[in-house]
Amino acid sequence: SHLPEGIIMLSKVEVVAFVAAAAAVVEGLLTTTAASSSSSSASRSSSRRLASAAAEFAKDLPLRMGHGYDIHRLASREEAGQPVVIGGVRFDGSPGHAPDFELGCVAHSDGDVVYHSVVDAILGALTLPDIGQLFPDNDPRLKGADSEIFMEEAYARMDERGYRVGNLDVTLICQKPRINVEFQGNQVKALMCANLAR
Repeated sequence: SHLPEGIIMLSKVEVVAFVAAAAAVVEGLLTTTAASSSSSSASRSSSRRLASAAAEFAKDLPLRMGHGYDIHRLASREEAGQPVVIGGVRFDGSPGHAPDFELGCVAHSDGDVVYHSVVDAILGALTLPDIGQLFPDNDPRLKGADSEIFMEEAYARMDERGYRVGNLDVTLICQKPRINVEFQGNQVKALMCANLAR
């Protein structure tokens, strides 16, 4: 059946970021404390093991969490001027993407709700301005822009601060287009996951 104009909505994205440098700080503090408190070889060895265990724990200690969501209206392809894009996958029947879908996404950029939500979650975890402030919808250079550039910018800002993504939870709410389908030998959902992982 034909789907009337509707919405695509990403309700939740959580990003937990970690700092690897914390391990070095903890190890340095414990080693310094152990060295100053005792000169015995056994005590230093025990302190090193403790420092090593603490450093290993600190590597995975979650320090930041972000949350993002995005919503876009669907309309005729003619009105939208572009196809639906979700998780870097275009629903236009092109090779390596997803089956053609009759509606398009009304947005200034490509309107990728997954990428936009992930970008907002990363920026939120870093306490930076949101996607709309970094990439305003009145900037003509961003008209129809591939949302991958937003992902690359968010990643670069995260990386330069020493963080990494530890966990990503994405909830996509949409009746159509169908996501869990195969197209030209590829699982569409798997393509989206691969895009997010790279």
